[in-house]
Amino acid sequence: MAIWIQISPGSKEPIYAQIYEQISQAIVKDDLACGDKLPPVRKLAAELVVNPNTVARAYTQLEQAGLVSTRTGAGTFVIDPKLRQKDAVQISLLCERMDSVVSQAKIIGLDRDECIGLLKDRIERFYHKQY
Repeated sequence: MAIWIQISPGSKEPIYAQIYEQISQAIVKDDLACGDKLPPVRKLAAELVVNPNTVARAYTQLEQAGLVSTRTGAGTFVIDPKLRQKDAVQISLLCERMDSVVSQAKIIGLDRDECIGLLKDRIERFYHKQY
């Protein structure tokens, strides 16, 4: 399956993190399904005009997150969600991100119910594929 990744060179977020984020989102949204093969590191690096080490770092993080598995000589593949483990470190990182989102919501003036409503909407989009 083909994936489309857009890099923002001027972003404060490192390029490897942008690649990681976009591929992980594609996996969560089922744009990349179990068994789908990711492009080879060198090919994706050439398409994005980035150093192959940058793509390799993103792939390593995807593997450490339990989203993909690399088979020597065969490539990198999306792992079946049933085989993924809920990692305490990943849950902690997720909580930090959620804290940041809630903090930003307060800064822009959203009240508690508005923030909850937005979160529920986003959850529905991902879990019910209404995008």
